[in-house]
Amino acid sequence: MTSTLPTRPVATADWEAWTCRVRLAVTDPAALDEARELLVDDLATVDLACSRFRPDAELALLDAADGAWVQVSPLLTEALRVALRAARLTDGDVDPTVGGAMVELGYDRDLDRIDPGAVPGVVHPVVGWQTVELDVPGHRIRVPAGVRLDLGATAKAWTADRAAAEITRRTGAGVLVSIGGDVAVAGTAPEGGWRVRVCDVTGDPDGPAPAGSAVVTLTDGGLATSGTRARRWLRGGVEVHHLLDPRTGLPARSAWRTVSVAAGSCVDANTVSTACAVRGQRALRWLRELGLPARLVTEDGDVLTAGGWPA
Repeated sequence: MTSTLPTRPVATADWEAWTCRVRLAVTDPAALDEARELLVDDLATVDLACSRFRPDAELALLDAADGAWVQVSPLLTEALRVALRAARLTDGDVDPTVGGAMVELGYDRDLDRIDPGAVPGVVHPVVGWQTVELDVPGHRIRVPAGVRLDLGATAKAWTADRAAAEITRRTGAGVLVSIGGDVAVAGTAPEGGWRVRVCDVTGDPDGPAPAGSAVVTLTDGGLATSGTRARRWLRGGVEVHHLLDPRTGLPARSAWRTVSVAAGSCVDANTVSTACAVRGQRALRWLRELGLPARLVTEDGDVLTAGGWPA
């Protein structure tokens, strides 16, 4: 995961949202209060549209539609468009139709509320993103009956991108937004760039560096880390994690405990890092073709880099 280290004279704020750590940093301390208000509002708006855990969320309307077309907000339309783009670019390794498999594995509520002793349901390969119909101009979505969506693979990163851009537009400050380690920056970076710590699990950016972590600088675009060490829970006495292989509906048996990628946007970085975690060894050739800076850590802690990731 990633966490942002303080760089003077930037101003920072930290809090918890979506069961993960949020860090906001701006180059103009006078803009911090407005920036935080904008980010808090955006997080709440996206949650109301995209959460799997809220019965009042727009996403719940699709579950109840039984395969019919549903009129939705422009926000949910765009969130699903981003998710389907990620699925197309990764040949389905990042697939928003894994929601049903997540539920069968027990991830149908916040992690701290999952019953570790519950018996897991029967998991099958997902039906696939191609079965989802999206009418962008009309803001309509149709999902096959019985299929549940999970936008978690792209929604955090997409929210970080849109929030960073909006905060810069409204305040004029350079800004960094990190949501659970999905990092997006916008505007003019502080001198020397934004310093970001990359590690297995998002922690306190002001605390001691964990073993095996690395620090990089970011001046534009985004940085994301996907891995199997975070968002783990017990299901029927077996430890599972949230990175599912759509071809099985089960947690991916990855060669990597974490994959970090930098790209022109946080959502692109997260799309690639998640797909690499699912692909395992097959990711290396794909990364060489993409040419994106990446850092891959094996289960034994060995580090491989690609695409000009700094030593």
